[in-house]
Amino acid sequence: MQEGCVLCPRKCGVDRNIQRGACNAPCFPYVAKAALHMWEEPCISGKRGSGAIFFCGCNLKCVFCQNYDISNGSVGKMYDAEGIAELMLRLQGKGAHNVNLVSPAPFVPVLADAIRAAKNRGLSIPVVYNTNSYETLEALRMLDGLVDIYLPDLKYVSGNIARKYSGAENYFEYAAPAIREMFRQVGRPVYDENGLMKKGVILRHLVLPGELENTKDVIDWVAETFRPGEVLFSLMSQYTPQPGASGALARRLNHAEYRAAVRYMTDCGITDGFCQELSSAKEEYTPIFDLQGI
Repeated sequence: MQEGCVLCPRKCGVDRNIQRGACNAPCFPYVAKAALHMWEEPCISGKRGSGAIFFCGCNLKCVFCQNYDISNGSVGKMYDAEGIAELMLRLQGKGAHNVNLVSPAPFVPVLADAIRAAKNRGLSIPVVYNTNSYETLEALRMLDGLVDIYLPDLKYVSGNIARKYSGAENYFEYAAPAIREMFRQVGRPVYDENGLMKKGVILRHLVLPGELENTKDVIDWVAETFRPGEVLFSLMSQYTPQPGASGALARRLNHAEYRAAVRYMTDCGITDGFCQELSSAKEEYTPIFDLQGI
């Protein structure tokens, strides 16, 4: 499994059975936390919470990462596909509205098997794939018919900014077709009688301090790519400076920047989705990886 890994755009070629890949992940996933999570978009979290399973390892190296402890390390416990399936069913038993796979990209083959196993054992709530979008089409096609809701980021259009902040100059080159593939698989949003999402794409973008032009480029692409109502767009204001941050990233987003981003979004005709209050930029909204639920 994962011999000569080319699962993600890094295509590092590492045999992940014996060493870590560019994502710093082995072939089987480490889980840092599996618990009800209330801080997703309202149609995901609902009243009881989203059943979030946080995986360790990441194929981006974002300098502003709020989950650094797990994106750059192995915290928690290693699971095989059957073990992940058991976690999914346990979260369903706790009342989760959905199963939310957070940072799943390094483990797509294992997770595809896990979803099949869980559904065969009675998983009936939607499966959410919560990703940075630095994905290959080949990997995403392994999930066709298994994932119900895609929750992708679109961080950058500019290769220079992607290289500066995430070490991935070709980010948009892969993220754009990946998001189109996600939409192809699940289509327009579908909701249950309580307004909770059953199927669809929620496309997220975190507005970074001092990078309003990048945000405008992202909004332009979304407006040009999708017709109104095809995807939900979540414009996020929750950027929180991390230790060692410098330049504009050493401060929080200000009201003028976020108001300008919201105004540009509405001027471009994007009205289906979510905005945040600037009060969302608080440390308490960053998950604590205390090994809960594993």
